[in-house]
Amino acid sequence: MTTALAQYWGTGRRKNAVARVRLVPGTGTVTVNGRTLEDYFGLQTLQMLATSPLNVVGVAGKYDVIVTVIGGGVSGQSGAVRHGISRALLKLDATFRPVLKQAGFLTRDPRMKERRKYGLKKARKRPQFSKR
Repeated sequence: MTTALAQYWGTGRRKNAVARVRLVPGTGTVTVNGRTLEDYFGLQTLQMLATSPLNVVGVAGKYDVIVTVIGGGVSGQSGAVRHGISRALLKLDATFRPVLKQAGFLTRDPRMKERRKYGLKKARKRPQFSKR
């Protein structure tokens, strides 16, 4: 007889980073792309940013977090992890919604790099003007 382990999934996005987050009942370890949180996000601020939803709702040591994150830079990936954890927590318990919404964790940050247009050097930078 197999017992189904409760898992809660959430997808988080910020800039060009996409994080697939899985919450599993456990001891509170956070794994990002097969590495520990401290190993993956070197800065303390990025680590706190990524795990802040767990602290806000008060389930910090009760769930293991397994994350697969791709794209973007470390700051965008940290924000994507935060967004994904928040969405997974909503599936865990819908009563967390007002707390997470008040903290701003459910809003996807839409700022992305603007695409390059033809005839321009970058998205808006024009080539240097030459009078002759």
